[in-house]
Amino acid sequence: MSCILHIDTSTNVCSVAVSDNGACIFEQEDHSGPNHAERLGTFVDEALSYVDNHAIPLDAVAVSSGPGSYTGLRIGVSMAKGVCYGRGVKLISVPTLSLLCVPVLLQERIKEENALLCPMLDARRMEVYAQLFDRSLKEVRPIHADVVDADTYREFLDKAPVYFFGNGARKCKDAIGHPNARFIDGVEALAKNMLPLAEKRWADERFEDVAYFVPFYLKDFVAKQPRKLL
Repeated sequence: MSCILHIDTSTNVCSVAVSDNGACIFEQEDHSGPNHAERLGTFVDEALSYVDNHAIPLDAVAVSSGPGSYTGLRIGVSMAKGVCYGRGVKLISVPTLSLLCVPVLLQERIKEENALLCPMLDARRMEVYAQLFDRSLKEVRPIHADVVDADTYREFLDKAPVYFFGNGARKCKDAIGHPNARFIDGVEALAKNMLPLAEKRWADERFEDVAYFVPFYLKDFVAKQPRKLL
């Protein structure tokens, strides 16, 4: 097992947690944000002081890797990299939409065996970042930036119940009127819920290159040659 520092800044909530041998031993959250630039450094200092004072060696830093807030993700990943460099520990990335599924599954809020999970993060207007999973967190549909209307998820809703949650789901309730649509309120991306996903990646040795790792929103960016002026 391992000691992991968890950082999530993908939404307006700033949260930090520490797990040791699979149990959460420290957590801090600020729900008044976005205050990542102000609060994250303090939370991380407190977390590191806690593990140092208890003589617990830190093994890795797990960071929410997006999608999510552009500024928040940059702050979180930069902090995670700094700790990794300073402490000489591994970097683990946890996809934010997978993270949103953890409390829903742990609290057994999905009733039907064939139900699908659709975590959503607010993008803009009627657009959300969304992904679909089955109950074992196997991907059914990859991440898309969806402009939501009544037909956006119809192919899935016609076959099985779909549970929508996350801060993007609130604005979709009126648009998605299908009888198989289920909505769960109050689900947030929080560092303390990263534990099972980060521990699995630690066990599988799925580590990121600290020097080159970037959050989700930058992965497909390719710089292009500027046009020549006539």
